Amino acid sequence: MNLLFRSIAEGNCLLNIDASNMEQIIDAVIDFLVQTGRLPEKQKQMVADGLKEREKTVPTVIGHACAVPHFYNDSISEPAMVFVRLKRASNMGAPDGVPTRYIFLLIGSTAQTANHLDTLSSIARLMSDNVVHFEMMYGDSQQDMLDAIERHVNRNVLAAPPKQREVSEGLKTEPKLFAGLFSDIKRRLPHYAQDFRDGLKAKTLASIIFMFFACLAPAVTFGGLMGAETGGLIGAEQMLKATAVCGIAYALFAGQPLIILGGIGPLLIFTIILYQICIDMDHADQFLGIYGWVGIWTGLFTILLAVTNASNLMRYFTRFTDEIFSALMSLIFIYKAVQALVIGFQNAGDATSYIRALLALILAIGTFYIAMTLASLRSSKYLFPWIREFLADFGPSIALVCMITVAWWLGDESTLKTLELGQITEASKTNTWIVDLGSVPIWIRFSSIIPATLATVLIFLSQNITARLVNSPENRLEKGESYHLDLLVIGLLVGMCSLFGWPWMVAATVRSLAHVRSLAWSEEMVDRNGQHSEIMHVAENRISPLVIHLLLGATLLVLPLLQYVPMAALYGIFLYMGFVSLKGVQFIERLSFWLMDSSLYPINHYTRRVPTRTIHLFTLCQLVCLILLCIINVNPYKPIQILFPIFIALLVPVRFLLGRFFEADHLAFLDADEAPEDEGLHWV
Repeated sequence: MNLLFRSIAEGNCLLNIDASNMEQIIDAVIDFLVQTGRLPEKQKQMVADGLKEREKTVPTVIGHACAVPHFYNDSISEPAMVFVRLKRASNMGAPDGVPTRYIFLLIGSTAQTANHLDTLSSIARLMSDNVVHFEMMYGDSQQDMLDAIERHVNRNVLAAPPKQREVSEGLKTEPKLFAGLFSDIKRRLPHYAQDFRDGLKAKTLASIIFMFFACLAPAVTFGGLMGAETGGLIGAEQMLKATAVCGIAYALFAGQPLIILGGIGPLLIFTIILYQICIDMDHADQFLGIYGWVGIWTGLFTILLAVTNASNLMRYFTRFTDEIFSALMSLIFIYKAVQALVIGFQNAGDATSYIRALLALILAIGTFYIAMTLASLRSSKYLFPWIREFLADFGPSIALVCMITVAWWLGDESTLKTLELGQITEASKTNTWIVDLGSVPIWIRFSSIIPATLATVLIFLSQNITARLVNSPENRLEKGESYHLDLLVIGLLVGMCSLFGWPWMVAATVRSLAHVRSLAWSEEMVDRNGQHSEIMHVAENRISPLVIHLLLGATLLVLPLLQYVPMAALYGIFLYMGFVSLKGVQFIERLSFWLMDSSLYPINHYTRRVPTRTIHLFTLCQLVCLILLCIINVNPYKPIQILFPIFIALLVPVRFLLGRFFEADHLAFLDADEAPEDEGLHWV
């Protein structure tokens, strides 16, 4: 149907042709194609003879006043389709005895035969609608023809009701204390031993190597930034320690081990703002103690939410909220990488600095390009399947090795910026392992409840939204969800980190999704919208997250070796994870519609059922929300940014308010958690 829409919209529509037999129709259509430049003059006779010979062998008059003459030859480079309405119906020997008036002529190469067969099936269904016959008979323009077809689609295909949102097992526990925790343990415990056995695969090794650097890069960069903004009290060294210890504990005791813990942008901003408040209150020297009390309250509140089954509230979060949050986390990664590269040029004051900035740009783009290219080999038709799979799995790791080699071949210590180990070790200014909580005044201990409440909301939303994205039906996970147990583990870890003066760890959206994809077996699916990757199975295991964080802990013992890793290559990994996480997000796909010919929109469950204007308005609402969240995150020095968790939570009522301005069915299709199960069976 998409080809039919596009062809008529492009002007391949001849109305009221005065012809009485198929030969006259073919001659008229071929002349039209040649005159409009859709068919080379030298192929005119060949195509005309091919069509006429096809009609003599097997007539294409199929009944319902319709005929579908078609011809395929490898010399035809561009497919074409022309709709013809005869001035007078003519008897051409239709099997149902109805005179023929509507002609759909198709030509193309033999490689396009399968697509044209789908089109022929669509035409047959279209012409079986008597209302379409009436509207096409009295239509005066090609737009009238398009309107008739669209109304047919609305009457038939779009009659399917929207799929009701189903609450997953992990979010519908009984309203009793500890009910969610017991349910999660009962669901995940039988798989605990299997989680280790399932990690004994080559794909796990590829995931470990890639994710080690994917977790190391943000730990160092976010930790370095936090150290610079907190006077070195909480820096990269503490970030590495917290990431390693919390990641190991989470891999062993959490229910969903595929989630990767780490520092995230919003928590980084929260910590910086808390430090600024301490300075304004002349309590900068007690920052770690105040931070500890805020963290203890946050951990207690988080544990309380876990035992009271608060994660069940996530049933009110939909694709609308998930996509905005996911896009925000991905954009933070992209922004940090681009910002670092731009600063390199801005700070360049001499030839050496410009060379360093240019080399950093080359390394970042090179890492990103190689990783993306190797990942795309999975769908290539070259090389053996096992080689393609190997290169796709190890693509990011291969990209890093290549760019590290190039970096040290092109540059030296004077032109190459590497991991700043001096800042990592100097950031540790505390002389004790445990934060002195007793030195904090009593009134501050209790007033810490206020910022702790905001931090709890942020951690609750970040953890659970990431868990929803990881457990998405599109990832085909089989071992069950674990929202409440995982939230309990996070609460305990936040309390522990607060005692040691470490950054708080929470589910990192981009890294968690990258971890899932690195463990996934994907299959390239080809449909009428083109080729796309679909996850078939994921190696759900505990070995990969456990080893990843063990390696991160080991880096503390071999810090000098990290000086050989250029930061620019890690920025390339930032770009790779950010863009890969955006790929396949329906919100991003709908944004591209703004620049796309509407007749070329992909055919799916919402483009077939929701008016184009409604799709654009819904996308605009998401974009406005995303822009507002980005603005809040850009400048970490504005006090209002400590309210960032509230803005995330407000996305839920915003989504409900949309029900006042959009039809319920349209919202249901646009905001569906997954495509209808029978989507592939619909006629389009």
